[in-house]
Amino acid sequence: MISLKLNYKILLVSILTIALHSCSTPWEDRQNNGDDNLSVSLGEAISNTNEVSLFGALLVQTGYDKVLASSKSYTVFAPTNEAIYLLDKSILNDSKALSIFVSNHIAITAYSSVREKASQKILMLSGKYLEFKGTSLIGDATIVTPDKYAANGVFHIVSKALSPKNNIWQYIKGLSSTSVMSKYLLSLTELNIYRADSIAKLTAVPGALSDSLTNSYLRNVYNLNNEKNSYTLFLMEDVDYTAEVDKLKPYLIKSNATRTTTYSSYFTTRDLVFPKAYLPNELPAVLTSRFGINVPIDKTQIVGDPIILSNGIVYRIKKVDVPLANRLVTTKIEGESNFGFSPTNLRSKIFYRDKKDPFGIDFKDIMVQNSGVSLFTLNYSAINLYSTTYKVYWRAINDVQTNVFQQSLRIGGVFQPDGTLTGIIKTFAYTNVGVGVYNEFYLGDFTMNQAGNIDLISLIAANTNVNGNNSLTLDYLKFVPVIK
Repeated sequence: MISLKLNYKILLVSILTIALHSCSTPWEDRQNNGDDNLSVSLGEAISNTNEVSLFGALLVQTGYDKVLASSKSYTVFAPTNEAIYLLDKSILNDSKALSIFVSNHIAITAYSSVREKASQKILMLSGKYLEFKGTSLIGDATIVTPDKYAANGVFHIVSKALSPKNNIWQYIKGLSSTSVMSKYLLSLTELNIYRADSIAKLTAVPGALSDSLTNSYLRNVYNLNNEKNSYTLFLMEDVDYTAEVDKLKPYLIKSNATRTTTYSSYFTTRDLVFPKAYLPNELPAVLTSRFGINVPIDKTQIVGDPIILSNGIVYRIKKVDVPLANRLVTTKIEGESNFGFSPTNLRSKIFYRDKKDPFGIDFKDIMVQNSGVSLFTLNYSAINLYSTTYKVYWRAINDVQTNVFQQSLRIGGVFQPDGTLTGIIKTFAYTNVGVGVYNEFYLGDFTMNQAGNIDLISLIAANTNVNGNNSLTLDYLKFVPVIK
């Protein structure tokens, strides 16, 4: 019996040893494999390898051989001599460009071809990111020979030079004189879409990445200057881009024609970038922007090949025809998302509820009960409304009282120093809130003559201090824009 237990333990240890060994990476297994390069630095190992000796010479010329002689671990993707022969002479003859070029092949930390992640973005010393795909691709270069080790890291021999690419924002900057859409995007470094943008412009420190902090597009849509993430941008040809902007102008009327054009251009372009680099075979028929707009993608409108950049892909495209029914999204205001109430000393009378309706659907809402005052008010706001008519619906659930009560909705208004309210857009008549009614109710319409925000939307209780009759309740408001 003792012998059986002992044999079982020996077998278990043997299995664990094999399992642990099989899960290790080539970097972990590099010791004692008879490779002379394990006793020299990465720079020396590359220079000693005939196939990549020209890149080794460039390491010495730029001083990166000394970087690769430090105690840190590095990964180098070393182009073959044939790849270096094909390198543009303008890079070889420009010391700054050559230094950036070489640094785009070096990463801190040792990345072997066997990794937990089949695909990952690696930060190079150039500040650019390259995607290490599977065991055989880095960026758009094939790994010819993987996992060659030195004392302080690993190098992979690759089929082509990894010249640093511009990012999407740098590409757009290069088109400022030839593309109307690019010129507009760059103009948002000076122009402001939102109030916070003007503050950012005042406080930003000048520098290479200052656009990321000050440009209204990069701040509010996606930061196309960000090297770490990947994006797809559709850059429209001038004629079709202008037509798409003009289509939105009636719905983004501002105080003057210039501001109308600025905002119509913004609401057009914000829906033309997406948070992933889609290769042509990956492009779906419809993409959804971060603002909830469904954008049809007609591949037949794409002009030429995709432009592959350091942080994504740009497609030059003739037309991206987004139907107005897709553009003019409904604004939904949740009842529990009030920003204020009046009287302000009666917070204890407001109940934020988690409920389940008769259809088994969970919802959250707000209810005010037993306030003892008349005209109790809950305040809301809405942003980015279009200059059009809106149909207004609410879902207001009276499920704890046995009596019907009334409430009203007021759209707009600005309180003056003397307490009067001016600039009201619409006040809806008091409306019954029936017992146990879970359906949406259509209140009526209001019209926005200019596009923009509504800073004050008020749900108002009945003008009585009788508890039970002065209640308020709201699951949500919906403002549904009407196409002109």
